[in-house]
Amino acid sequence: MVSRDELVKIFTEISDFEEMKSFIEEILTPKEIEDFVLRWKLLRELSEGHTQRNIAAKHGISLCKITRGSKILKKDNSITKKILNRYYGGIE
Repeated sequence: MVSRDELVKIFTEISDFEEMKSFIEEILTPKEIEDFVLRWKLLRELSEGHTQRNIAAKHGISLCKITRGSKILKKDNSITKKILNRYYGGIE
């Protein structure tokens, strides 16, 4: 039986950009990719200090979608926050 750990292992072993891009495009639908990209945009915008209401209005989505991201960034041990810091710097 395929587990989440198996998929994580596969993702971590792909180091080539084009291979990862192709893999994602093959296993996810365009809508799933779009949703994933939107989730990352929301997290970036929250980390940059944009308000939840501003983000909701900008993307035409409910506050509920954004609240989850806000909770993730408030956690002390948030891996997402660590990654955002690594790539975009200075998130408190």
